[in-house]
Amino acid sequence: MQDLPRADLLERIAAALERLAPPPLPAVDLEAADAFVFESTSGRLRPVPEVAALPLELLCGIDRVTDILLDNTKRFARGLPANNALLWGARGMGKSSLVKAVHRAVLEETPRALALIEIHREEIEHLPRLLQLLARQERRCLLFCDDLSFDAGETSYKSLKAVLEGGLEGRPPNVLFYATSNRRHLMPRQMIENERSSAIHPGEAVEEKVSLSDRFGLWLGFHPCDQQTYLAMVERYARHFGLDIDGESLHRQALEWATTRGARSGRVAWQFIQDLAGRLGRRLEAASRSYRERASSVSRPRNFRGSTGSRPARS
Repeated sequence: MQDLPRADLLERIAAALERLAPPPLPAVDLEAADAFVFESTSGRLRPVPEVAALPLELLCGIDRVTDILLDNTKRFARGLPANNALLWGARGMGKSSLVKAVHRAVLEETPRALALIEIHREEIEHLPRLLQLLARQERRCLLFCDDLSFDAGETSYKSLKAVLEGGLEGRPPNVLFYATSNRRHLMPRQMIENERSSAIHPGEAVEEKVSLSDRFGLWLGFHPCDQQTYLAMVERYARHFGLDIDGESLHRQALEWATTRGARSGRVAWQFIQDLAGRLGRRLEAASRSYRERASSVSRPRNFRGSTGSRPARS
């Protein structure tokens, strides 16, 4: 008779522990979409039905890095060796836009070949957990972290170093990692200089900090654009979206817009085009055809040959 209450108590304890235990990780279905966002709280990959990606022919002034990244990504999609890539440099010059555009271009050539998975900078410490999930998948995955950087006191960069190269497991062969950053070494200059001035062995301390960027086989630099390239971006957008405005007025308004912003970049050009389209009463979505229709009818030019020079970019 005394054993019955004890059995009931054990059942209640087991039920309570079961409620406290984290839910099992959901199954990973990489065939549900071509792009996903990793949610660390649930451990699931949330499908993204449509990626906000520009076609490659709209990216202006970054021809060389476009060719390098596209070739690297195509090789990876075909199962050939490829490098992790760090896209660093000036704000608004098309770093994240290029990653998304390259992914779309690869899918146009080989549908379903590559899944794009975004991991937020704040969740980098969960990257090893994500890689464990992806390692069991057959589909090749392009991991993407936008605006990656680390501040003083942060240690999550150490786990990223081990994952990229140097760790016991390393990254799975079906996974490639692309990151964008405004910082070449992913850490503020002041943090590196402080190490030089305060460390007992400053050379070793700095090497330990900057060695993270060395784990990326490709360093692709993005630099501020000149006025000619900025106007080429604006012209390309205006023509693509069918905005009815003469070239002289377009240039004058675009330059005025850049002056008020105090900068010229692909992002500034895109913001100007959105403002212009609104004033003209045009919907940008309605003015553009689908990506697949564009890709089938427009070949990507090597250089812009209009009145203002070379290829728009936005980050």
